[in-house]
Amino acid sequence: MNIWVHPDALADLADARDYYRKQVGLSLSANFIFEFERTTHLLMMYPAFGTPSVDGIRKQTMRRFPYTVVYKLIGNELRVLAVAHQSRKPGFWRGRQ
Repeated sequence: MNIWVHPDALADLADARDYYRKQVGLSLSANFIFEFERTTHLLMMYPAFGTPSVDGIRKQTMRRFPYTVVYKLIGNELRVLAVAHQSRKPGFWRGRQ
């Protein structure tokens, strides 16, 4: 299985990483990136693991952090559409495909 991360999802990830780096330090920032990678690796092994949503979109909550990986399966590709903070406006990522 291949993975593709939407450019806006990369920006979501970078924003969260930068926030943790500024507020807490490099260690937590690195742990956040590690947790994202762990979550996407799990989803590549078990793509149906996340909770189904609308239009074939699925969601998987990250451990230790209040973020959700929003993704869609297209053929043999895991498309990460967003790395969404759980208190952010729901569905802000809906235009991403």
